[in-house]
Amino acid sequence: MKFWKAERITPARIIILGFLVMILTGTLLLMLPISTRENGGASFFDALFTATSATCVTGLVVHDTATYWSPFGQAVLLALIQVGGMGVVTMAVAIFMFSGRKISLKQRWVMQESISAPQVGGIVRMTGFILKTALAMEAAGAALLALRFCPQFGLGKGLWYAVFHGVSAFCNAGFDLMGESGPYSSLTGYLADPLVIFTVSLLILLGGLGFLTWRDAADHRYHFRRYRFQSKLILTTTAVLLAGPFLFFFLYEFRQPQWADLSAVQRFMAAAFQSVTPRTAGFNSVDYGAMSQPGQLLTILLMLVGGSPGSTAGGFKTTTVAVLFLCVRAVFLRRGTAGCYGRRLPEETLRNASAIFLLYLMLFLTGGMVICCVDGIPLMGALFESASAIGTVGLSAVGTANLSALPRMILIFLMYFGRVGGLTMIYALSAGSAMASQYPQEQVTVG
Repeated sequence: MKFWKAERITPARIIILGFLVMILTGTLLLMLPISTRENGGASFFDALFTATSATCVTGLVVHDTATYWSPFGQAVLLALIQVGGMGVVTMAVAIFMFSGRKISLKQRWVMQESISAPQVGGIVRMTGFILKTALAMEAAGAALLALRFCPQFGLGKGLWYAVFHGVSAFCNAGFDLMGESGPYSSLTGYLADPLVIFTVSLLILLGGLGFLTWRDAADHRYHFRRYRFQSKLILTTTAVLLAGPFLFFFLYEFRQPQWADLSAVQRFMAAAFQSVTPRTAGFNSVDYGAMSQPGQLLTILLMLVGGSPGSTAGGFKTTTVAVLFLCVRAVFLRRGTAGCYGRRLPEETLRNASAIFLLYLMLFLTGGMVICCVDGIPLMGALFESASAIGTVGLSAVGTANLSALPRMILIFLMYFGRVGGLTMIYALSAGSAMASQYPQEQVTVG
């Protein structure tokens, strides 16, 4: 019971327990008869899987959201997505702020850990900025989507669809209500609709950039040199991860025979959307089951990377990829330290990035192999599902509803781990403290 002792409840443990409480609460609500369109409510495991997917802003589902869940159930999912995307701690502190209660030092400390802020000072003001900016972006996205959905579905239903998809896109959740036109159809019916595709894409990108990057953009606007070093890394890495995959999808993938029916404009829009949505969003405008193996492999890699620290996205973060790349560059250039933009990276950062990368890689590969062995599905499809879960993406090439109980439980764990974060999980479960003494140093040949 050491984990539960008051003096041992660290910010990391509060965060993982907060997400766990939200998942269990959502599970109970989704099991109510009022939550489903059919009588009797959802089973425990179906409700648990869906609540985990919504709270961890993943988007993997075992039932079509529009046709299985009632309006009440959909509202529960939307609330879980909003809280999960903004962070349980962020929303809890927001409630304290709006109620006029004083925020304690420990609450500020937990908040700092939750949003990956560099310091405790100014954390309450930062929280206010995050909430105002997030709600403004979601409202703007919903307003744009309403221009398409209201004429198509009517005023009431169109507004609900606009709000649901606006929040789901900004929080990088990937849940959709388009199943009435075809189960699990997502945004395939809007492949040639620039208003829907580009609005959703922009919301995904804004949600995945991170709260501190927003702050830099608000303070310094176009003066890139004044941005924090981390924000520079995030924006540069994001640009590369958008441009490279877009060129691959446009010049290779969507020129394959299975996509022959797509016009040049549709290929362009499909390539643009497919370079954005694997970054933990989970919407799709094409059938991933029909995608070539190189296309699926690139999508898997994008899903693993995810978004940025302190954002609504999961995965092992763009900064981790950037740090590893800078380490490789330093080795090739025979430099003593890794860095860029006139700054060098601390050794602790390099160790953390390596540990997180290997941890995600091991869990991703192990999960995919177990799913492949248990259900007998192709390895590429199993790895696709595993990457989608640990990257909190929500895309599927084999159909999550077709998986058996054990693979679903594996996906539940991977979704939870991917949203909470590797370092947070390590710090929460670590019982020891840093060693004051060191062992003698010994050289090891690598290569």
